[in-house]
Amino acid sequence: MSMIKLEHVTKRFDMVTTTKEKFKLLFKSKSKSVKTFTALRDVTLDIGSGEVVGLVGINGSGKSTLSNLISGIIYANEGDVEINGEVAIIAVSQGLKSVLTGRENIRLKCLMLGMDDAEIDRRMPGIIDFADIGDFIDQPIKKYSSGMKSRLGFAIAVNVDADILIVDEALSVGDQTFYNRCIDKMNEFKDEGKTIIFVSHSLSQIRNFCERVIWLEYGQVKLDGTTKEVVPQYKQFLTSYKKLSKDEQHQYRKDRLKEQAENATPRKQNVDAEDTVKHPGWILSGLGLLVLAAGSVMVIDETPSFASLTDAIANLF
Repeated sequence: MSMIKLEHVTKRFDMVTTTKEKFKLLFKSKSKSVKTFTALRDVTLDIGSGEVVGLVGINGSGKSTLSNLISGIIYANEGDVEINGEVAIIAVSQGLKSVLTGRENIRLKCLMLGMDDAEIDRRMPGIIDFADIGDFIDQPIKKYSSGMKSRLGFAIAVNVDADILIVDEALSVGDQTFYNRCIDKMNEFKDEGKTIIFVSHSLSQIRNFCERVIWLEYGQVKLDGTTKEVVPQYKQFLTSYKKLSKDEQHQYRKDRLKEQAENATPRKQNVDAEDTVKHPGWILSGLGLLVLAAGSVMVIDETPSFASLTDAIANLF
């Protein structure tokens, strides 16, 4: 059974820097002048139940974007994404609020996952015990080291009954004892037939834990196969890549992205939250109130065009 299925998935991000520009995109069709960054391009994957898959690639290759897309945090611009089961992401400080204590973060995260107070109270002792951060559990997260954040985040995630577990560099910090405990817990998940995606720069961890490896390179699948097939080739690439100067690495990236763009096949674009708002009636219904509120600080023409109105509203932000 396929737990994760992606077919020709592309994900782009608008390269806007100000709130005014972001606000305008809600009302206007996307202009050619708006720069976009393609984080994933034409990605097709099929990950079955119980598979343990390593995800490798140099920085900027789209590993985190793919993880967020699988978890439903973001949506694809093109292609189809099918996820069969509940997904939990384990990452250093993922979703943790720095001003809240560890205990408060546990309760907040569990509430967001749909648990009631009784269920949270039942799971709380086990999460605290697994994290093993002592009295810091009642201290604000901002006082935690990266290792302590990772321990708490991992403890919360593994105590949630998820079908798909995404481990994003969560084992890159912490001592050997905690690492062994995490591996033991994930081996339990393997025995239960859960699907695990293991994102890491540590090839030794990938080699020891994963049966299959997917190598991403600047948003595309470079290689997908068994660990024995992929890891040696990726390691050889890393050795060569690290010998390049920064300028040569930059040129390599530029050449690869250009090659991808030239070989890309246009596909039907999905309608999602980041696409043009084709029926902005619900937004327009509130514009009158916004304009009235702005009346004391700005002047708007008696019969403004839609463009000038959005410009005026955007100036409030």
